[in-house]
Formats: sequence, C-alpha cells, structure tokens
Amino acid sequence: MKKVVNDYIHLTSQSEVKRTKFGARARRLFLLKSMSMPVPRAVLLSIDAVRKIQSGKKIDTKGILAVFNEQEMFSIRASPEHWDWGGPQTILNVGLNDVKFSTLKMTLGETAAVKLYLRFILSFSIDIMRMDEHLFEDVLSEEPTDSSVALALKLYEDEMLSPFPQSPHDQLEQVLNSMIGAWSSTTARILRKAHNAPENAGVGFVIQCMVMGLGKRESGSGIVQFINPLDGSKQVTGRYLSQSQGRDALEGKSSLFLTKDARGRSLEEHMPEVFEQLCKFGNDARFITKDELELDFTIDGKKLWLLDAAPARRSARAAIKVLVDLVQDEIIDKNTAVKRVEPRVITELLHPQLSPLAKSEVICRGVAASPGAATGQIVFSSKMAQILALKEKPSILVKLETGPEDIRGMHFTKGVLTERGGMTSHAAVTARGLGLPCIVGANALKIDLKEKRIITKTGQTFNEYDFITIDGTSGKVISGKTDLVEPAFNDGLKTFLRWAEQIANLTIRANADTPADVTVARNFGAKGIGLCRTEQMFFEDDRLIVMREMIFADSNKERKVALEQLLPMQRADFMKIFKIMDGFPVCIRLFDPPLHEFLPRERQEMLELAEALDLSVSNIIERTKELSEFNPMLGMRGVRLGITLPEIYEMQVRAIFEATVLAQKSGMLIVPEIMIPLVSTQKEVELVKVSIESTANAVKSETGTDFKYKYGVMVETPRASLRAGDIAKSVSFLSFGTNDLTQMTYGLSRDDAGRFMRDYVAKEVFNEDPFRTLDKDGVGELLLLARDRGRGQNPILSLSVCGEHGGDPTSIKFCCEAGFNYVSCSPYRVPIAILAAAHYELGK
Repeated sequence: MKKVVNDYIHLTSQSEVKRTKFGARARRLFLLKSMSMPVPRAVLLSIDAVRKIQSGKKIDTKGILAVFNEQEMFSIRASPEHWDWGGPQTILNVGLNDVKFSTLKMTLGETAAVKLYLRFILSFSIDIMRMDEHLFEDVLSEEPTDSSVALALKLYEDEMLSPFPQSPHDQLEQVLNSMIGAWSSTTARILRKAHNAPENAGVGFVIQCMVMGLGKRESGSGIVQFINPLDGSKQVTGRYLSQSQGRDALEGKSSLFLTKDARGRSLEEHMPEVFEQLCKFGNDARFITKDELELDFTIDGKKLWLLDAAPARRSARAAIKVLVDLVQDEIIDKNTAVKRVEPRVITELLHPQLSPLAKSEVICRGVAASPGAATGQIVFSSKMAQILALKEKPSILVKLETGPEDIRGMHFTKGVLTERGGMTSHAAVTARGLGLPCIVGANALKIDLKEKRIITKTGQTFNEYDFITIDGTSGKVISGKTDLVEPAFNDGLKTFLRWAEQIANLTIRANADTPADVTVARNFGAKGIGLCRTEQMFFEDDRLIVMREMIFADSNKERKVALEQLLPMQRADFMKIFKIMDGFPVCIRLFDPPLHEFLPRERQEMLELAEALDLSVSNIIERTKELSEFNPMLGMRGVRLGITLPEIYEMQVRAIFEATVLAQKSGMLIVPEIMIPLVSTQKEVELVKVSIESTANAVKSETGTDFKYKYGVMVETPRASLRAGDIAKSVSFLSFGTNDLTQMTYGLSRDDAGRFMRDYVAKEVFNEDPFRTLDKDGVGELLLLARDRGRGQNPILSLSVCGEHGGDPTSIKFCCEAGFNYVSCSPYRVPIAILAAAHYELGK
C-alpha cells in the first residue's frame, strides 16, 4: 500500500507560509490573509509533498477535503517557488458532480448551473484527461442546455470507457496528478529554463474554496492592477464581468471598466463601495508584499473576495518605475530594487523594440548580434544607405558580411543584416558599438547582389527598397513594416543605475572610438574608455583618402608626408575624447587592422581612388594584390605593423601626447593609457616601448610640459597569456581582447562560426556560444594563468577584459571572481555591465 502524503496546511492568518516551502502564490495569499483581507478558505500543498507524489506516493484527499463542506467546490492553482516559472493552468469548480448540479439548478437557475457544470466537464476532459477538443464540437456549437450536459457526459464515457468521476476525492486526485505531470513535462522544463529555473524547480498547489461569482444577487469576477503596464505610472486597470468566473471578464464584451470611462459603464459607478474597498486592498497589498500586484477578485452577493495575487504585468520600463517608487515610498531598499532586475532586461530600455501588439510574419532567423528593432528599406551598399538617409528614408543594410569600408554607411542605416558572421564578426561588434540593431549569420537567406534581392528558403523574394524589419534582440527577420516601441533612458532608469553603481566594485569602461561614441558611453555611466580603436577614426571620407595615400607611398619619406596630414586629425579627436571623459581614464589602442582593409573592393571605388591619387587603375589593383594575405587576421597587423612600419605608431603616439599637453594646459588631469595589439613576445613589447618613450621625450622637450602615461598590451594570443609573467615586467596593464583570444584558442573563425554555432549549442558540444559568454574552462583558464604569472612579476598590474564578453553578465561574474580591475564593453551595454557587477556583489 502506498504511503499517504499529508504535508499540507489549512491557510490561516497565523500559518507559517514560506515561499521556499509552499511557493510564491501561496506566500502572497498568506500575506493578504495576514492583513485580514477576504481570502477564501484554502489548503496549501507543499513543494515537498508534490515531490513525494511524483515519486509514487498517494495524495491524502480525505484530509484535504475535510476543510471543505460537502456542497462546496474548489479551484486548484499551481504555486511555483518563483512566479515567473509559470505552471499548469488553473482548474475551477473541482468537486462538481450530478448531485451538486441538481442543487445549483435550484439555487442559481438552470442556465447558470448548466454553464457551470459544462465548463467543468470540458475543462476536466480536455485539460486533465487530455481528450481531443474536437470530440466536443457538437456541445460547443449549440446554446448550453440540460441536454448539452448529458451529451458531454456521454462523450466522456464513450472515449474513456468509464463514467465521468462523481467523487470529489477522485476528481481532486486526478486533477493534482495531471497538473503535477504537466509541471514535469519536457515543454514546461524548457520554458522554465528560459527563466533560469533549476532542473529540480519546485511547485506547490493552492486548493481553494470556490466563490461562485454567480447568483441572483450581484455577483461576478474581475481582474485589477494598479499601475499602467507600459510605463508603471499609477493607474487602476482591469475589467469586471457580472455572472462570471475566473478571467472571463478579460474576454467578455459586456465587461465593465473598473474606473469611470467614457467608453462604457464602470465598477466605480456600479458598486462604488466595492470599488473603494478593492483600491484599499490593492494599496495595502503593495505594502505587505512589497510589490505591485494583479488581483483576481470575485464579488458574491456584493461581498468582495480576493482569490489570487500575482506580480502586476509590466514592461521593462514600468518595472524600473515601480522599483524606484517602492524605494522612494520606503517599502523596499535600494539593494532589493537592484537585485530584482535581471541585467539583460535593461536592453529593452536602451533600444527600440517590437511592439507587443504588432502582428508580424517572420521570414527567417539569424544570430541576434546587437539588440533592438528597426524597420527600413533594403539596401545593398553603404552608399545607398547614405542616399536614403539624405532623403530621410530609413534603410536596412543587407550584406554578405561587412568590412571597415561599411562603417560610414552603418552610421546612416537603421539596422544591419548579414548572411555570414557570428557574435564577434565585424558587423556584430560595430553595430553594438553604434547601438544599431543587427542580425548576422542569417544563412537561411540567399543574398543575390547582382540582381539586388534576397530570397528566403520558402522562395519569397525581397528586392532593393522593399521594407523589412529586423529584431536584433531575438534574431528575427520580419516581412514589411512593423510597429516599434521607442527606448526610454529616463530619469527613473538613471536613478536606478546610480544605485547599482554604488553597489558594484568592478569598474565599467566602454569600447568607444569616436567623440560621438564616447559621449554615448559617458551618458550611460562609463567610468572610462577601455578600448579606443584608433583605426576607426580613419574611415571618414576626408581621412580615408589620406590613409590610402599613405598606403600607396613608395618610401618612408612619402609615407610620413601623408601621416603628417593625419596627425592633427587624430590629435583633435583625442583632445575631444579627453574633454568628454573629463578626467576618467582613456585607453587608446594603436593601429591594429591589416592595411588592405582600407583599400577599395569594387571597381568604381578603385576608379575614384585612381583619380584622386593620379594613378592608373592597374596600379590600384596591383597594390591591393600586394597587400592581400591568405589569412589577414593572423598576418601583417597589430604590433607587427607597428614594428615593420614604425612611423604609423610614431604619428599616433605623438598625437596622443600632444593632445595630453593641450588638455593639461586647459586644466584637465589626463594620464593616457597606450595599448599595443596582438602581442606575442616580450621583445615586441620592448621595441615599441622604446619608440614610445623616445616620442614622449621629444614632445616633452618641444612643449616644455611634463606628463605621465601608462603603457600596456592587449592580450589576444594564447602565447601572450602563457608569457604574461615576462610581458608584465615591461607594462602597467594587461587588457584581454577576448574576441580574438577565443578565436585563436578554439581555432574558430569568429566571422564564420555562426554557420554551425546553433547546432553546436543545441547538441551541447558547447554549453554556450563562446563568442557570447566567456569559456571559463578554456579561455578563462588562460586569463587566470596570465593573472597569476603577470601579478607574480608585477603585483600592481592592472587587469581587464575589453572584448565583447565585457558586457555579458556571466562573463562579468567571472571577472569579479578573478579580481580584475575593470571590464570594457560597447557603450550600449554599459548599463547592463553595471547592473551585472552590482548583482555579483549582492550575491556574495
């Protein structure tokens, strides 16, 4: 004989109801009960009891039903430990049978009783016994009568080969077993996992006496919450429907508004005393539960009952507003407010999002590379994006993949869609820096550049200038225009982020390359620039031609003439950046990419360059071939370029130092940080260091001004991590460029990984995309090894991560645990990083 499970309690105002034992729903109902609010009698089945039932033990239905009298029915609601873990839908009117049906016909009238019993029969048959809904088509197609009930009961018996259960004990046992089974289903586990629920996530149940909401006196049911779900402002919203149960009010055409409304009748006018009482309960509940709630209520003969309480529905914008108000009303403290918001939620507040009310046709999915949504006309070139922008028409730039020559066009487009690429491809990194929605790796699309069209797997064709919408948050590509919700970096969010900053110990800097990017970073709370990629400054039209002139120079002398034209441009940019950051540190990475990236790819661009430089097109083609490499990302770039063509670094370093002198003379305290990319050996570090010291001494002598600077390297190769002890002797800091370090450690092309990454994650080859979340076991071990060896030789060595992992909450936790000094990420991810760093401190 199976052992009977009796781990349940009768809910009273004196009960001890903990969320971890009975679930979040049970806990909220207890809090309402403890305030003497009208909550119907209920039994709470514990999470442990459910686990015992799952293991095969029997439910003590006799003990549970002893709380209710023989004529009462009851509802069963799931009570998961955390409200956002979901759960099986509520079942109403359990315990209803033929005998009670006969009684209800006398007390409620035949029409109400028939609707009630029929509702339960269908709910039990379809939701609990998993019968096909189509079996009841004849029942659903006609006006409910006594014969409808008889037909439904017969259909049940014919299908199940046994009569509809009449015993409340049997009904209770079957409903609970079915709901427990639904909680354990594969689909339910997958949905919970999306909300970070553990594999053994627990659920309890609330078995509550039914308040009918039906009767000859005024009765009904409704839903209410006390905030606007979009912005969090104070507003009573919801509906009430006379002679109804559950959530019928949300669908009923004759439902009343709750407050006075020009569109129709309201509960406030119909039953002002009940409305006033409902508002009072809502306000009191806010204080006792420390949250804004959505209340399910029933009116039975003009008496108000509260059946259920859940966190009020709210957008990310509303959630921040609610928390700020709760802190200002001294209901919760700042730490609690910060802990309640997941870092990724902040994304919704910084970028346009798809309207939740909009209907859309998804034509394909790709890698969600940069969050936010955008609608625009398809264009296949950066030049066309600029042309449409001048006409004030939005565009979506569609490419096989982007390169440095597309950066200008990306400033003019609303979003970027590429067929190739992964999380750290050029398009992805640049788009995140610009705050531009971006989808990469959309290889379900075929991009036909010759015909200027894209073709989906289903054969749909979209031509240039057709409208599409991309959602860089989900990776969806959508046909046509779609309504968007604009971002809201308002005072409430700024206040909330200030609280997070006060809690976090890890410094958050930004990867920003231009004065415009730096301004965005500073506004979002960055406490410095952790990566200023100087080559990005050269892609403006007036600079690009000079840069190309330098590349085509035949001698060092000619090269220096071109560089002398770039010097004042770089100096002016650095001066602007120093001014914007106003004393916060700025880490400037010297030139990194291979030179061929600055050369034209299309023949028309080659012709224009030939005219500008007074060369033949064949000269342009020949020089382009000379600079091309089999694997340019592992070729003549970074420090290798700086050592081979030292005049490039000399010009950049001089521009930094001259800007530093000008900044100091204007009253700013600046200590620039100069970073060398793609280092592998200590000798590389020493050679560049000598050159920088020579330039620094020259500028000091020329200007008569002393200044300080810091020198460090960007660790992007496994060898640099392994030899960090040697390198640390010559530098002030190591900043890990985890994009390239991940690429080299795995032997993965970050531009091509998107083709198979989803399959690898789905098949659990990788737990996560290593370009999205830091690989703690492999790349992370290199970081820790470099930390130990580096600080072993230089105890005050500063350590940081400046790859895109610097904006990933899981990776930030790793950096906090490892004792790093700061992380640096795209400007639009700075608020996310601030909040993630605060969460780490609160979770210690």
